[in-house]
Amino acid sequence: MASFLIEGGHPLSGTITPQGAKNEALEVICATLLTADEVIIKNIPDIRDINNLIQLLKDIGVTVNQLSRNDYSFQAKDINLDYLQSDEFVKKCSALRGSVLMIGPLLARFGKAVIAQPGGDKIGRRRLDTHFLGFKCLGAKFHHVEDRNVYEIAAKHLKGCYMLLDEASITGTANIIMAAVFAKGTTTIYNAACEPYIQQLCHLINRMGGRISGIGSNLLTVVGVESLHGAKHKVLPDMIEVGSFIGMAAMVGRGIRIKNVSVRNLGIIPEAFRRLGVKIEIEGDDLIIPKQSHYKVESFIDGTIMTLADAPWPGLTPDLISVLIVVATQAKGSVLFHQKMFESRLFFVDKLIDMGAQIILCDPHRAVVVGHDHQRRLRGGRMASPDIRAGIALLIAAMSANGNSRIDNIEQIDRGYEDIEQRLNKLGAKITRM
Repeated sequence: MASFLIEGGHPLSGTITPQGAKNEALEVICATLLTADEVIIKNIPDIRDINNLIQLLKDIGVTVNQLSRNDYSFQAKDINLDYLQSDEFVKKCSALRGSVLMIGPLLARFGKAVIAQPGGDKIGRRRLDTHFLGFKCLGAKFHHVEDRNVYEIAAKHLKGCYMLLDEASITGTANIIMAAVFAKGTTTIYNAACEPYIQQLCHLINRMGGRISGIGSNLLTVVGVESLHGAKHKVLPDMIEVGSFIGMAAMVGRGIRIKNVSVRNLGIIPEAFRRLGVKIEIEGDDLIIPKQSHYKVESFIDGTIMTLADAPWPGLTPDLISVLIVVATQAKGSVLFHQKMFESRLFFVDKLIDMGAQIILCDPHRAVVVGHDHQRRLRGGRMASPDIRAGIALLIAAMSANGNSRIDNIEQIDRGYEDIEQRLNKLGAKITRM
């Protein structure tokens, strides 16, 4: 198990560029299974979850060529369908949550797939019901293999239909879109997720010959086609990494420029930080975060305490709640955070409390942060990263703290952030990997 040693109190300055979006990359890489032709994808982040998914595609017979560090070509011409039934494949899928996105394209193109309970962050239940219900609506049949604890899913012919999703699940929407591409007739998906990465997936499929309309809305229409062909695609900058860098700049920055962030695809993220009083300037497609000697939490118009809550796009992504909580610990004022979508994601705040933060954990979904207004800095300590986003939040806290800190289980951070300590050390941080 690897760890970070962090020497706190070193201010950051300079320019940093976000990596490609992890969540989009997972979706579009799996979409390459929809065709036997070559698909080229650029700006893929070099992180643990993505590399494990690419290896899994190689294992099932996809020809993968690395064109540069972040650019790849994929050709799913000769898939080993027998391997999909193996215990080895099921075990690998269980260790990688992104593997669930293979089900839709495999079902669409080959008429069968295997579903194992996927791994990932320990942030509470992350059910797959939306995926199941969507596939069933298209005509798929499920068989539970009890001794292996997997579901085998099969469909000779998928048929388009109308469906109203029970939740705006991002991976569920992506999976259903990919399954519906070859379905006979028209599939209408209402209450679909509509975040930029879903939009990117739809644009890629359309360039491959698909027929998807309603892109950017929660009502998608997929007209089935006979086949898809090759295409080229570039992954957007990672909005979660952009938000993480805003948080770092607010806490320990002396002036940081975040380059090429795709401002129009950040949604409400900059405004969420502004509600904590963080100053953000936009210059072209860059964000400039000046030094923040003080930042004051806004209140609502009626004077009530500021509340920040996550919500499906275009609401605030739950992946940044952890970072916003850390930033709030040094704001002037108080703020209530309401994490609605995952019931275990706020439990990391006990580590911030140990560092001296004033936080009241009301229940598994709500926490009140009373900011220190930089009058009292956090203190260093030893902690472990429970998930990707809490891990980066703890790293930000440690960088701003008095004294030294150690963060264990940083493999969780590596799942979502490329060369993070090297990139931050170039800005002035003191982070050592052990």
